[in-house]
Amino acid sequence: MAVQQELLLMEAEPPRGEPSHEAPAPAPVWLQRMSLIVLVLFCFYIGGLLSVIPWSPRYWNQNAWLLAHPTLQTLLGKGWVRGIVTGVGLLDIWIGVSELLHYKDFRN
Repeated sequence: MAVQQELLLMEAEPPRGEPSHEAPAPAPVWLQRMSLIVLVLFCFYIGGLLSVIPWSPRYWNQNAWLLAHPTLQTLLGKGWVRGIVTGVGLLDIWIGVSELLHYKDFRN
């Protein structure tokens, strides 16, 4: 009888060397929400910078690093390059809004 109980206990527990096939527990809800807040703020901040900086002459045209690289300065002075950078910024803001609207808590 005791041997049968030990066999049942050994079958119920996974062997120590092998990983269990259970899914890991989700992160706590407060951590999920905090990571969402950080992600949304990051997307808004970077998207805002990428949307505004190409149209600011102080940061885009009169940049000391760009003045040292005239070939790159002529490329970045084109309107279509500014448009692409602004588009990436607006896309980044849209990603932040999308993440905010489609958020769901994962609970146990």
